[in-house]
Amino acid sequence: MTNLAKEILATGILLSSIVACVAQAQTGNPGGSVNDLLGAMDYGVCRGTDPACYHDWARPDSDEYRVLLFTKTAGPRHGHLGAPLAAGLNPELAEDNVVQRELGKLLAAANITMHYTEDGAVLGGLNSYHAIIFFSTSRDNLNDGEKTALRQYMRRGGGFVGVHNAFGTQYNWPYYEGLLGGANFFDHGPHRVADVVLVNSSDASTRDLPQRFSFMDEWYNLIPFPTQVRFLATVDENSMQVPPPREPRPPRPGQLPAVLGGHPGHGSFHPVTWCQYYDGGKSWVTTLGHDPAIWTNPDFEGGAEFKTMLLGGIKSVIGLEPFCQ
Repeated sequence: MTNLAKEILATGILLSSIVACVAQAQTGNPGGSVNDLLGAMDYGVCRGTDPACYHDWARPDSDEYRVLLFTKTAGPRHGHLGAPLAAGLNPELAEDNVVQRELGKLLAAANITMHYTEDGAVLGGLNSYHAIIFFSTSRDNLNDGEKTALRQYMRRGGGFVGVHNAFGTQYNWPYYEGLLGGANFFDHGPHRVADVVLVNSSDASTRDLPQRFSFMDEWYNLIPFPTQVRFLATVDENSMQVPPPREPRPPRPGQLPAVLGGHPGHGSFHPVTWCQYYDGGKSWVTTLGHDPAIWTNPDFEGGAEFKTMLLGGIKSVIGLEPFCQ
């Protein structure tokens, strides 16, 4: 190879690297520059708010709407899930399996049948359900076959609902990150009260809610920042209660003091709920839902609003209400 050819090749490689870096920039997001440059993956599927991305293929008529609640964890486990469930479909619940028990009641009152499991093998029968709900799942909780089952289910026009730590799941599977709206959990601040603010009151999940309501949560910070989605609700960061001071954790033996900054939050636009069409299916997700008292304390501030939002989102995904309006 001549020197000129080597220089041309090197220049081409450099330009390709520059183009790749530019492609990762994600400018023009709601909230301004604080939400830019958080990554912009191309998930290689039809996604966004255009119904053309939905596979409305022929399916049998049914008078029964069925959803599958999936709560399998492969890492941290939220208290509202209670003890891990036995294998199979609809195993016996313990007193501390709060979400599994109370969400089932909420859906039953809306004439929606809910089955539940933490057994990945059950995902082989996903085509029996109008939607699957990932509620506070965690880490790498699916094997290759189960990932394939979920992906093929979405491609048949399936429905996905992701709640709270569904954003702390399958970090290393880009397809799943895209299913969440091209977003992922990065960190959260202290558990505290703030105002949820609607940015869209036309959707089935938000139309019956006040424009603003108080709620207690962990308020997930996200990287990447969600794109090509219809934002439905945000949290007003200015309304967040100042947490009480706490002593810093002592470093572990051999650990150096931290010198890097933390996530600054999302400024004037911090999304908490959104929806999209994805690879033929429908996806409605929310980062909210941390506190078990949402389900156990009828006076929990914002609890009724959260359940109204969640129920509306599920109804829209399964076809009982218009989707992602």
